[in-house]
Amino acid sequence: MSIENVISSAIIRSFSEKLLDHLTLDVAIVGGGPSALVAARYLSDAGLKVAIFERKLAPGGGTWGGGMLFNEVVVQEDAIYLLDAFHITHRPIPDAPGYYTLDSVEMASGLIFGALKSGAKLFNSVSVEDIVFKEGKVNGLVINWTPVERLGMHVDPLTVIAGAVLDGTGHPSEIIHLAAEKAQIKLNTPTGGILGEKPMWVDNGEAQTVENTQEYFPGLFACGMSANNVAGGYRMGPIFGGMLLSGHKVARLMIEKLKK
Repeated sequence: MSIENVISSAIIRSFSEKLLDHLTLDVAIVGGGPSALVAARYLSDAGLKVAIFERKLAPGGGTWGGGMLFNEVVVQEDAIYLLDAFHITHRPIPDAPGYYTLDSVEMASGLIFGALKSGAKLFNSVSVEDIVFKEGKVNGLVINWTPVERLGMHVDPLTVIAGAVLDGTGHPSEIIHLAAEKAQIKLNTPTGGILGEKPMWVDNGEAQTVENTQEYFPGLFACGMSANNVAGGYRMGPIFGGMLLSGHKVARLMIEKLKK
């Protein structure tokens, strides 16, 4: 066999083995933003089988661009322990005690590396077009290649079965939208539906991102800005402590439920 075919065969074989091994999961995470990456790391550390399905080619969510393409972001004191756990550099802000700046590219790449080294698998350029819903519970995902979705090609999807699904899709809360619209479920919110994200209020948004991180329907959790959109929380801009803490919190909630 020529070296060209050896290389091609190795890629196909290795990827196929990885995908086959992750068609059944403890936790399927949709979206590879900061809260989801933190969750993936701690879920994997707890011995759960975890995979992230990221629509874009590069995971990391809105972290890469920092604030308006100034590739720096801010994290508050409460979440510094998570930056340290991922070995991400941070610097105190002299005129704002308790707040730190950090390089957004280092943060994105550090969170990705930490999640994968803990054992989570990440499938990029994969879109989730539906959920698996059986016997009153969210049971998994319906997936397809992002280029197939964007080109509008009529190609049937595949399925992934999971003990629990985590919506980490950010502001749109895409997976919970799917569940609410197609399965006609009642969410764990005051109205039973998605309340929608409020405008920016940094300190309230930070607190509410963590508060709103929870299970919204059996087998369906939300973290980060997805949780804020579902529960009607405020947005917070390029400050990421609440996002990181949300990921850690949802990991604890899911571990507690799945390991019962």
